[in-house]
Order: sequence, then C-alpha cells, then structure tokens
Amino acid sequence: MNRKLKLWELGRVTEEEFKAQEKFPITVVLDNIRSLNNVGTFFRTSDAFNVEEIILCGITGTPPHREINKTAIGATESVKWTYVEDVNEAVAALQAKGVKVCAIEQTEETHFLNQMDIDLNQAYALVFGNEVDGVQQSIIDVADYVIEIPQFGTKHSLNVSVCAGVCLWEFVRGRK
Repeated sequence: MNRKLKLWELGRVTEEEFKAQEKFPITVVLDNIRSLNNVGTFFRTSDAFNVEEIILCGITGTPPHREINKTAIGATESVKWTYVEDVNEAVAALQAKGVKVCAIEQTEETHFLNQMDIDLNQAYALVFGNEVDGVQQSIIDVADYVIEIPQFGTKHSLNVSVCAGVCLWEFVRGRK
C-alpha cells in the first residue's frame, strides 16, 4: 500500500530557512499580468521552484492584496519581489548583470522548451506576458532566447501561470 503523506511529514523548510537558502539563479519577470490570481500563483510556483526573485512590471498587481494571497498562500512573504514599472528597464538591468533573458512567447523563430540546453551555472530571467497580448515586442527584440512550449491540441496557448510551472520545472529539474 502506498500511503499519502500528511502535511507535517513532507519535511518542508520554514519561511526563515527558505529565505536563507541559496536560490537557483532564476528571476521571474511579469509583464503586465492582469489577473491577481495568476500573480499569486506565480508566487506560489516561484516558492516551489526556489527562484531568486520575481519582478513585477506595468499593471501587474503587487502584494499585499487579498486576491494575490488567495492563490499565493503565503508565498508573497517567502519569495523576494520588486516592482519596476517599465519592463524594458527591468530587462536591461538584468542583462547588464549577465542574466540571459528568455521571453516565453510564440514567435516566428523560437527555441522549443524541451530542446533548450540549459546551463545550470547561468543566471536566467523568464519573462511572462499579459494574458491577452503576451510579452511586449520590445522585450522579444532584445531577449537572448524566445522560448515556446510545444503544444499538440487545438488551443495553442496555456494559462500564463500554468506556463510558468512548465517552464520553471524545465529550468530547475537538473539542479540539486
């Protein structure tokens, strides 16, 4: 029999331990995310995958907010975040520090996520765009990579926070 574990058996780190532990060199950049529930989900997913930071840009809502907290379930307290109004400034600052910027978008020339050669020693920023309009063209123009998740159905799109889970897993799965 395979028994389901109780919450107290999962061996989770405390918020203080999480803040102190070394993070994976991954920054999540949110470009005009309109849904506060999606923002909260980004926080929760970023906590799960031990990302370095979330940068909230444009119209993206910021904590504290009841709708963000509903899906973040406390991750707004554990994950480091900043707000930068202009996503172009945020991306330029990251690239100036040697971070490789990855726009998660569907374009004429993309790298499929499953074919990416992810350097575990390289710092990356994953830019996720607005639920309707996607990542701004100005970011696509300067991105080091444009990454697309291969899809096989009729819709050819995923909810942006679901997309984040898929992408972040791929960027952390070889790490310890």
